[in-house]
Amino acid sequence: MTAGNNGADTPENDDPFAYLYRAEGGEGGAQGSAGDGAAPRQPGVPRTSYNQVRAVGQRQYGQQAPQQVTYGQQNAHYAAPETLPGGDRTRSAPAPGNGGQEPRRGRNGLLIGAVAVVAVVCIGIGVAMLTNGNDSKDDNAGKPGPTAGDKVEPTDKPTSKPAPGELPKQDAGSLRLEGGAATAKDVPGARSPGGAYVAGMNTQGAAATWSLDVEAAGKYKLWVGYGVPGTDANLTLNVNGAADSRPIRLKNFAHAPEGAWDKGWTRSWSYVQLNKGTNTIKLSCESGNQCDVNLDKVWLARS
Repeated sequence: MTAGNNGADTPENDDPFAYLYRAEGGEGGAQGSAGDGAAPRQPGVPRTSYNQVRAVGQRQYGQQAPQQVTYGQQNAHYAAPETLPGGDRTRSAPAPGNGGQEPRRGRNGLLIGAVAVVAVVCIGIGVAMLTNGNDSKDDNAGKPGPTAGDKVEPTDKPTSKPAPGELPKQDAGSLRLEGGAATAKDVPGARSPGGAYVAGMNTQGAAATWSLDVEAAGKYKLWVGYGVPGTDANLTLNVNGAADSRPIRLKNFAHAPEGAWDKGWTRSWSYVQLNKGTNTIKLSCESGNQCDVNLDKVWLARS
């Protein structure tokens, strides 16, 4: 079968694919479009030429030809959202200095928040460490010293540790007390820190014991600070467990009126023989003593 005139009455009988590229002039007297150059086909006369060729799918049946749109040109049927009423409200204005780009949201805020949390945690840890250190140093800060009626626990350890070359001295309120002796602050004028002194010595068996260290054995002067109510007093002196045959005299050297405890503060001394190292000196109220006396200090001096 050839494309020439072979006597077929229709193009389909001549070429089964002829409808794909035949001219605009159709069967039944259809007219070709302007500019095609094809004459209307006569019934019963075979076609002798099929030179009007169209690309497959180009012809539209019963529809208008599609509009050709060239890229870069505005389509008449398309309108950008910005050209519609209120269209600009749907877009956020870019931050200045950002090259017209949309700002990044959230990332900077999260980073700042994380840094702030870490800083707060570090500060809290530092404060806790400083507070704990100060607490450990101040555990004993602000605690009051002995007051009237405080009980002093007995101890056999030396209660005074003088610097090298110095002789020991001690506040009477820190001595080992027994037999009813106790610290007090009722009478003003005591020469110990805080005005504390040893009271209750006027009871038989009451005693105040001093443990002390000396660098060399020998004879020393034992000084005793005391107060009397305008009358003389005395106490038994015991050194390293041996009682002295003579009591220590605690006279009214201040010449205070009778009953004037606050005017009777004074001092007196007695010789004592001490050993090198630790020694104990006890002042006690025994039978035959006049024990109406308060004690505020004790100290040693060279003879």
